[in-house]
Amino acid sequence: MKIIKVASLICTVILWTVPAFSSDTIKLGVAGAHSGDLASYGIPSLNAARLVAADINAKGGVLGKKVEIMAEDDACKPEVAANVASKLVAQDVNLVLGHICSGATKAALNIYKDSSKLAMSPSATNVDLTKSGLYPNFFRTISPDDAQALLQVEFALSKLKVKKIAVIHDKGDYGKGLAEFAKGFFEKKGIPPVLFEGITPGAVDYSAIVQKIKFSGADAVLYGGYHPEAAKIVSTMKKKKMKVIFISDDGVRDDTFIKVAGQYAEGVYATGPIDTTRNPMAITAIEKHRKEYGAEPGAFFLNAYAAAVCLLGAIEKAGSTDSSSVSKILRSNWFDTPLGKIGFDGNGDARGIGFAMYQVQKGRYVEVVK
Repeated sequence: MKIIKVASLICTVILWTVPAFSSDTIKLGVAGAHSGDLASYGIPSLNAARLVAADINAKGGVLGKKVEIMAEDDACKPEVAANVASKLVAQDVNLVLGHICSGATKAALNIYKDSSKLAMSPSATNVDLTKSGLYPNFFRTISPDDAQALLQVEFALSKLKVKKIAVIHDKGDYGKGLAEFAKGFFEKKGIPPVLFEGITPGAVDYSAIVQKIKFSGADAVLYGGYHPEAAKIVSTMKKKKMKVIFISDDGVRDDTFIKVAGQYAEGVYATGPIDTTRNPMAITAIEKHRKEYGAEPGAFFLNAYAAAVCLLGAIEKAGSTDSSSVSKILRSNWFDTPLGKIGFDGNGDARGIGFAMYQVQKGRYVEVVK
């Protein structure tokens, strides 16, 4: 009997000790594609979060508590993202850095909203995520797709002198949403697309859509989607000797696209966050990544670094992890980040940032227009 009581007492102590230990940390969930074809978007964000956490922890933490990274892989798939969000909520994270892809982000946000968790994405650009008003718990450190599409359209017409445009997309929240904005902007300029069509992501071959582009007489293609499909389409077009300009988005402005498309990537245009690599904080962040991981950071690294800085800085300034208090701080302050000094408007969109146009020149993306 005495043994049972002692064992019971030990169990009780253990049960009470675990939550107490957990509450001594600030839990930052980091959700995104950490595996699969789109891991090149998600891994840089996870690395950024880890570097920011390590730096803050070395200085005493946030509110005197260490930052603990809770990483979860959603593979940029909405159905997986919903499960990931539920898991992070069950782990009682204080905040979430993520998700990476727009469709996955949308799938997760209602779960976070119902649980009063704030989320901040470094890369999800779908307009409705902020401007619909449906997700007051969401912030991002990247501009929305209407701004990206407008830059693409104006660049195509004023700089490239495009006369006939084909607009294609991957049917997803991100790709299709961006393509629809571009289509609308072209129509307002008096140049309706000669082709507007979706493709199936993950297909082995895109010869059919390439043929449609050829027969449409388009002198340029604007593609909304990610790099795996873009690489196949561009390669097929160039193998067929088609002299059609290819313009895409921040889902393609990734070195992985260049690696996959190889020589066929040369000359491709893509929009992406304005280059801030000369910012002192950016220089420091990039050097930390090189030292820690022995490689260049990759896509959205600085946006994710900025998100981590803003989220954790807002907790410190609020003196609390309460979502409402942190949200008010985010919307009423400016933060020094590798992207420059940024703030957030009432919708959760970042102020002080924007998009630029890049082109692949000699095997690397070069900023050509801000």
